[in-house]
Amino acid sequence: MTARLDVAKAALGVAAAALALLGARSAAAFEHQHHLGGGGGLTLLKIDDKSTLDVGAGLGVHYAYGITDQFNLMAEGTSSIVALNEARGPAIPTTRPGAVDSLALGLSYVFDVTQWVPYAGVLAGGYALSGGSLGPGSVKLGAGAQLAAGLDYQLSRTFALGVAYRQHFIATDLSTYPTYATVFLRAEYVWGW
Repeated sequence: MTARLDVAKAALGVAAAALALLGARSAAAFEHQHHLGGGGGLTLLKIDDKSTLDVGAGLGVHYAYGITDQFNLMAEGTSSIVALNEARGPAIPTTRPGAVDSLALGLSYVFDVTQWVPYAGVLAGGYALSGGSLGPGSVKLGAGAQLAAGLDYQLSRTFALGVAYRQHFIATDLSTYPTYATVFLRAEYVWGW
């Protein structure tokens, strides 16, 4: 588990270093600004009755709308593969999904309005866990929340790159899935300024 967390930290470090090499120019956030984009990256799922952390990959789409220049309304959807070929059988608990999908809506606060745009937020939404030892065609639905943190870099007034971290809490089954996190590299188109 420590080695996997070290890999995640190294990936974040590489992403931050790559973004730092892009330099800095002036940028600004505005009311009524729209952001539409997508990305992908690393997913980490801890299942209570499993000794190892499930490490996978996911894709996501996101939309944000500038309610003010500091607060954004966010809508996000992700689909992640958390385990391939998860074993099934009478001795295997039926709590080990192969995939996790989520849809969430929330608010974020933009800390600074420069070329680098750090933000944090909270989202609420739903989860669908499927595959794996849950069985073919089985879907386990849940509700929860996400803590969001990210750093975007404005390449121009209309295009940004960034890294987004989400700590998910599947509240309806938190004892079974105590930790689920995603770290995505993202790109977005911006308009309405």
